Amino acid sequence: MKRIRLGAAVLNQTPLDWEGNVSRILQAIRDARQDDVSVLCLPELCITGYGCEDMFLSPAVWQTAWDMLLKIVPDTADMVVSVGLPLYLTNGVYNVACVIADRQIVGFVPKQHLAGDGLHYEPRWFRAWPAETISDYHRDNNSWPIGDLIFECDDVRLGFEICEDAWVAGRPGNRMAECGVDVILNPSASHFAFGKHETRKRFVLEGSRSFGVSYVYANLVGNEAGRAIYDGGALIASSGDLLAAGPRFGFHDVDLTVADVDVDLTRTRRAGIHSMPVDVSDDVYDRIARIGGSLLAPTTDCTVTANARVELETDEFTQAMSLALFDYMRKSRSNGFVISMSGGADSSATALLVRCMAERAIAALGAEGVREKLAYIQGLNQANDADSAMQLLLTGVYQATRNSSETTRTAAEKVTTAVGGVFYCLDVDRIVTEYTSIVEHAIGRKLAWDKDDITLQNIQARTRAPGIWMFANLKNALLLSTSNRSEAAVGYATMDGDTSGGLSPIAGIDKAFLREWLTLMETRGSADCARIPELSLVNQQQPTAELRPSEFEQTDEGDLMPYPLLDEIESLAIRDKLSPSEVLARLTDLHSEYSASQLTEWLKRFFRLWSRNQWKRERYAPSFHVDDKNLDPRTWCRFPILSGGFEYELSQL
Repeated sequence: MKRIRLGAAVLNQTPLDWEGNVSRILQAIRDARQDDVSVLCLPELCITGYGCEDMFLSPAVWQTAWDMLLKIVPDTADMVVSVGLPLYLTNGVYNVACVIADRQIVGFVPKQHLAGDGLHYEPRWFRAWPAETISDYHRDNNSWPIGDLIFECDDVRLGFEICEDAWVAGRPGNRMAECGVDVILNPSASHFAFGKHETRKRFVLEGSRSFGVSYVYANLVGNEAGRAIYDGGALIASSGDLLAAGPRFGFHDVDLTVADVDVDLTRTRRAGIHSMPVDVSDDVYDRIARIGGSLLAPTTDCTVTANARVELETDEFTQAMSLALFDYMRKSRSNGFVISMSGGADSSATALLVRCMAERAIAALGAEGVREKLAYIQGLNQANDADSAMQLLLTGVYQATRNSSETTRTAAEKVTTAVGGVFYCLDVDRIVTEYTSIVEHAIGRKLAWDKDDITLQNIQARTRAPGIWMFANLKNALLLSTSNRSEAAVGYATMDGDTSGGLSPIAGIDKAFLREWLTLMETRGSADCARIPELSLVNQQQPTAELRPSEFEQTDEGDLMPYPLLDEIESLAIRDKLSPSEVLARLTDLHSEYSASQLTEWLKRFFRLWSRNQWKRERYAPSFHVDDKNLDPRTWCRFPILSGGFEYELSQL
């Protein structure tokens, strides 16, 4: 048997955090050495961080990345290590995996397929490397091969698919299989989206099976640069069998997943797959960079390390959002969060996510580990559990006007205190009255609900912004906006009012999902967060902005349409790009409970509100990317601020 031990590291990196990033890389190498790993795969662009944006075009960044690489090289004794960085060559920047063997750089493999859809902008910064092409990289009086290389060490052949390379039809792995590659390494920076991990598992398993290889997938974890969330989930497979799967959504800076593979057994299976003879031409042998040393694994069995596991159940929403909040808070050095608590679903869900963040962080790191990561927060050194930590990490403020109800005030207080936060109640009605009086005096008439509805609603929301910002400033905390995706689609929010904040964590989540999640968290909680019975005070309400007088009986769905239908229209019109007539035909087939005239009215309302309110979506605070239907114009869904508003199409209905 020819057994080798493979390792995949998951790292929580930060763009341009040079010393921190290198420290975590070296920790992964030390952990791998302790586990007798022969080949270690680190994530894509792990030296710089994946989210450097236009700084990838900075010569200073190229130079510093190279300097950091040279600091890593001496720590790779008796190992083969893949580490990612940007590399400038001749006329462009390339996203490369540097292969280091026993303290020597032996070559560079550039990415061949660049991700350019959705939140990805790789073609803006990098050039794609042509397949089956090799060249030389010259620097500091040295020269190394660069290109579509295969590395051979101890008669074991190693090849690469870098992230997007594995998501395309013409995967490099097809060619590598023909060249007798034994192990394919995939250094990735693959962001989280609902259900995406299952897709990754399929391409890892299918790649290992169809190529007849062992396959190693490494990823980032955490909130690296602000919007994208990385879920980790390292994978090692061989000939279609999953050998090891690392944890997802972990709070540790470094996680290592390890498995032993039998190269001879893999070759036997590959011989059965590729029964037809393959003519390996001389240029293939030119692509092989040979490395000295041995990759043979020790005789001890190490199929899966203790910290590598397959998670049987994952509440992806709770885990992704709580990890993202934790990283955003600590990397921005914010002293916790402030939320304008309305007593409704959105602010309650946001507050609950902060609680889940505290519970998950303490469960993963222990109270001492959390205190170490958040050492800059004064007083946290006395916090030994989630309850005591939440007293420092969350402030909830209810701001009442004459149109507020005791129902929402009670809900706001009970939910804030139930999750462990500090609660305040302010009466801002006098401020609303003063603003209204000033404008009435200027225009020479009284404002009235039958003429000035939007004006009178919006001044209440905007009046609440200065006070809540004061709490954020007092605590040096991050103000969380609580707008959701359903409201973003139609602009059902007051700019400089309820949209105020430095981060809008649930702007990518639809209202119907949030309401279902809150019901679940009220009744049974989740594996990561205890149930909160006080959420019943929220779940029994109909969502309302509570900005009109009570006799109007204002509800959100009355102003708009049923939320599930709104979300359905958004998916058909914006995600699937169907025309208004096509959306109406689809809705008519699916919803016999509504009349055709009612569906048409709601459809017209959606398209008109969508078109008029692009400027609002442009101004939303940064949000987390959690699915591939995101409406954030800076990362996924671009739409003109000024447009014809679908008026021609709507006139045809």
